[in-house]
Amino acid sequence: MLLTNLPDESADYRTRREALRLAEVDLMRQREQVAELRRGLPPGPVVEDYVFLEGPVQLADGDEPAREVRLHELFSGPGRTLVVYHLMLGKAQRNACPMCTMWIDGFNGVADHLAQNIDFVIVAAAPLPVLRDHARSRGWDKLRLLSAGASTFKLDLGSEDADGGQDSTVSVFTREPDGQVRHTYTGHPRLADDIMQRGVDLLSPVWHLLDLTPEGRGDWYPSLDYS
Repeated sequence: MLLTNLPDESADYRTRREALRLAEVDLMRQREQVAELRRGLPPGPVVEDYVFLEGPVQLADGDEPAREVRLHELFSGPGRTLVVYHLMLGKAQRNACPMCTMWIDGFNGVADHLAQNIDFVIVAAAPLPVLRDHARSRGWDKLRLLSAGASTFKLDLGSEDADGGQDSTVSVFTREPDGQVRHTYTGHPRLADDIMQRGVDLLSPVWHLLDLTPEGRGDWYPSLDYS
């Protein structure tokens, strides 16, 4: 059964619901075409082996010193792809971005599923103690969280500007057999001058659930606290 038909549906409703179904099919096929274009990108450039700072979220600061980890060490094995989400926290972004936080809340919930296919980390400009504190307040216990430290990683990938302003960004990397890391893709919220927030919508199911409703997403924006 392609559509659920309930008693007392009007003919107009059924006609327009079928038109919507066909539009949804077209959208699905368009998404597949876009994904195929993304997968078909030629090999990207070799990038610097950036240094990050990492420490267990579960431990209080001071219990264990931060350790340095290089970009190539974030790959757990051959043939794995690394996906990095750039959290807006640190430098000019003194408080964690509510939208980034909403997304990472979701990533933490599906971390075990992601780990079956990819290596996934969160990187922020914030010092490690600040990042750890925010992570503990959200219950992020299944993700690797890294401070960019003194590296230019976020600046080079476009998730930070020269004044320390932060942007939500997702980046994808692969590792060559000789250990060199290549950049394959980076996406930003801004897709065009008139598209400021929609470029990485697919990273969160919240927007898509709201889009199912008659009210839509409207001008709703996430918050760090709804009390």
